[in-house]
Amino acid sequence: MTGEDFIHVGHINGVHGVRGWVKVYSDTRPKGNIFDYAPWWLETRQGWREFKILESRPQGKGLVARFEGLDDRDQALLLVNCKIGVKPGQLPKAEAGEYYWADLVGLEVINTSGESFGKVAEMLETGGHDVVLVKGEGGEHLIPFVQDVYILNVDLKEGKLKVDWEQDYSE
Repeated sequence: MTGEDFIHVGHINGVHGVRGWVKVYSDTRPKGNIFDYAPWWLETRQGWREFKILESRPQGKGLVARFEGLDDRDQALLLVNCKIGVKPGQLPKAEAGEYYWADLVGLEVINTSGESFGKVAEMLETGGHDVVLVKGEGGEHLIPFVQDVYILNVDLKEGKLKVDWEQDYSE
């Protein structure tokens, strides 16, 4: 399996204690939802491997988890910086007007004049609102993901994202 077979939901960002617990950075909102999508697949040096969560909990401002077969700190250290992925079928279906970031990456971005900006390369969280990073022949564009203002239509079937944005806008 490759990284394209999974939706990235976070990564391991440290170890906790001496009994194999790992610190978890979650890309889900709320962050604790990451534990709803078990089992996890981690991108290790040997490729993607399935991991069964035995225990998980909030710890301070973060999250920690312990996996089956992982019993000490040295084993846990090998997982630091590993991406956490889940299979698409593990996630609930998005509600109307809601989208998983993974569904938006790769969409062609077109404005109201029919000009193509390129494709969605990445989604960024900025605090105020999410931002679409678009890469194309004309360079990179950062477009606020504000529906009905800058994002006019998301058509996953057609693979297009229609925006109210111009090539010469800068944020």
